[in-house]
Amino acid sequence: MKGLLEHVERSLRERKLLRRGARILVAVSGGVDSMVLLHLLKDLAVQCDWTLCVAHFNHQLRGRASAADERLVRRAATDSKLSFAAGRGDVKRLVQQRGLSVEMAARELRHKFLAQTARRLRCPVIAVAHHADDQVELFFLRLLRGAGGEGLAGMKWTSVSSASRQVRIIRPLLDVGKAELEEFARENRISFREDASNASREVLRNRLRHELLPSLREHFQPALERTVLRVMDVVGADAEAVVFAARAWLAKIPREQAFEELPVGVQRQAVQLQLQRHKISADFDLIETLRRQPGKLITIRPRLSVMREASGRMVLTTATPLHFKKGEVRVNLVRQSPPVFFSGLEVNWDFAEGGGFGWSNKSSSVELFDASKIGRKIVLRHWRAGDRFQPIGMKLPVKLQDWFTNQKIPAARRRELVVAATERGEIFWVEGLRIGEKFKLDNDTCKRLRWSWCRGKSCIAGLPAPC
Repeated sequence: MKGLLEHVERSLRERKLLRRGARILVAVSGGVDSMVLLHLLKDLAVQCDWTLCVAHFNHQLRGRASAADERLVRRAATDSKLSFAAGRGDVKRLVQQRGLSVEMAARELRHKFLAQTARRLRCPVIAVAHHADDQVELFFLRLLRGAGGEGLAGMKWTSVSSASRQVRIIRPLLDVGKAELEEFARENRISFREDASNASREVLRNRLRHELLPSLREHFQPALERTVLRVMDVVGADAEAVVFAARAWLAKIPREQAFEELPVGVQRQAVQLQLQRHKISADFDLIETLRRQPGKLITIRPRLSVMREASGRMVLTTATPLHFKKGEVRVNLVRQSPPVFFSGLEVNWDFAEGGGFGWSNKSSSVELFDASKIGRKIVLRHWRAGDRFQPIGMKLPVKLQDWFTNQKIPAARRRELVVAATERGEIFWVEGLRIGEKFKLDNDTCKRLRWSWCRGKSCIAGLPAPC
């Protein structure tokens, strides 16, 4: 008993996690980790003149079992004559509303409740029971997700609450293993409850805990926890140095060193820090694109784009929403018809009988079609949501939006382009781009349609006679 108590007391003192006379909100779930934490802090509270309050959050995920957890924690607080606060949250509803995982939704609701309770009870510090095994599991979770140095460093002994900057979270058990906590609970007859969901293999963390980590201990590294914790400490210290260098570079104006001259790690961190200031989620691909391609405008979400200047500064741009243009004109394709005008575009056409390819098509504003495949009635209009098009040379139709993206047509430009569709609604021409595969000339063509267009001052007068 004294061994763990002295160890935790030393950790709190050496890391300056708590001051004498502090008011502490202890987050207690009812599991062995948090029940042991409550017991330890309660034993230390007298000599350190601490005031403890207990908080429990019911996630309402396990029915009667969740209610039993709450009763256990309430009884423990009452027996110790400590203030007790309970909260509840509808995790399943948040999952449906926001599309979060159950774990992330539960964490968000729990942290919000704890922060609000801490402020109400005038407790600037929340003590939570994360331990060494949690750290190791977190390391592998983040490793599998491709996290960088900061992520692989894991949880810190103290940090600001994600729900309130006025509240600090401490983790006094961060270097204590789960087995040691369980042994302490047995020796001191501390009541706790097992969460049956911790055995479910559907949760990735549980699969790591019950499958991957035992295999690594057995076949590769018996001292897995000690080794991983050491790696996390080293990686974390290196990551802190990179962050420090990036912040120093960003703060210094004029800068003595150009962005391109910085070490790659510092470049990435300088990009990430700036994105975080603008509350933009910075994954590796986004950071790397901005780092390597100055001047490239990247769309983050509708109406918001970001670009890195050569100096290294991030520039955000907002745009008004783009709408599909309305309006259309129906055209009968008859010989010697006057030009048709639509949305600043002038369209002319003519026909030639007989097979072969006839006219030479050397102009970028002239296309040749099989007239019989198009028909006599067409529609000139703008691109619409859901439009599909089969460009010449492609075997299947594609969404016109996807094709515009592949052709690198800017969003605003797409809405200016005119398309031509048959009476059946099939698009056979997109202004300035490829014609439709189904409407090209072939050896069976009997009548050819010569289609020409121009805009503004570039319009030509008249059409050359067919061959």
